[in-house]
Amino acid sequence: MRKLKVTEMNRLTVDEFKSSEKMPLIVVLDDVRSLYNVGSVFRSCDAFRVEAVWLCGITACPPHVEIHKTALGAEDSVEWRYFKTAAEAVSELHAMGCKVMAVEQCEGSTMLNEFVPDAGQRYAVVLGNEVKGVRQEVVDASDGCLEIPQFGTKHSLNVSVTAGIVVWHFAQEHIKSAKQQQ
Repeated sequence: MRKLKVTEMNRLTVDEFKSSEKMPLIVVLDDVRSLYNVGSVFRSCDAFRVEAVWLCGITACPPHVEIHKTALGAEDSVEWRYFKTAAEAVSELHAMGCKVMAVEQCEGSTMLNEFVPDAGQRYAVVLGNEVKGVRQEVVDASDGCLEIPQFGTKHSLNVSVTAGIVVWHFAQEHIKSAKQQQ
């Protein structure tokens, strides 16, 4: 096997990305402190053509050198918006017809491996602060909670790792759905 060169990967340009069809998913960051986590989330969202990233509260917005360091330019390709609070973002998402899922350990959470998104439904996932998680008022306003099964001694994952896992889960389901429609 030979590693591919960047020029052999046929990646989209930023303009091509912006005009391409997106996965019907919006990632909402609720008070994420680390700019490196924000950048990493942008990069994962670019990889899977997520519709947008919504930044809320104390979550930093581009342009910022620390975001760029991990996003590597994905902050320029992925659409983003800022909201003063995640509760405001959730309200707008509901008005847009999105089903909003908080990614949090809650009573009655659906384990991610058991969650199958409804075909044709637009979704948003809310990821929370590195210490406190998703605010309770945002959990209350959400349509449900998704939880990543964990089997070690720690009770949580890094928020950017969580974003990657959750976005990949939605991408797998989106790919399956697209193949079935062909």
